[in-house]
Amino acid sequence: MKIHEIINVLKGELICGEDFLNEEIDYGYSCDLMSDVLAYVQNNVLLLTGLIHPQVIRTAEMLDIRAIVIVRGKKPSDELIEMARIREIVLVRTKHSLFTASGVLFENGLLGEEITHDDIQV
Repeated sequence: MKIHEIINVLKGELICGEDFLNEEIDYGYSCDLMSDVLAYVQNNVLLLTGLIHPQVIRTAEMLDIRAIVIVRGKKPSDELIEMARIREIVLVRTKHSLFTASGVLFENGLLGEEITHDDIQV
């Protein structure tokens, strides 16, 4: 799914990254624990989160995450926006909750990244 399509289906607001709206995203990953993002993200994902702390941008940079959706209508600080802009990371915000935003994207064809571990019993 292209980033501009993600913004459209979420009725999102583009905060920065206007030059990258045609980039393709393969998977979505919804999480507020950056340690889980570091442990489980392996592919070209869109990160959905309610966090607006600089650690989100640092984590995204480490994993080459190209786009972040901030949920619940939270407004990131100018510092966070500038960090994303410098690193060419798209920032979008939506009024949807994390659960709803994830569901809307899934309903529109964006799959979740599923990483399994042999030691986890389901």
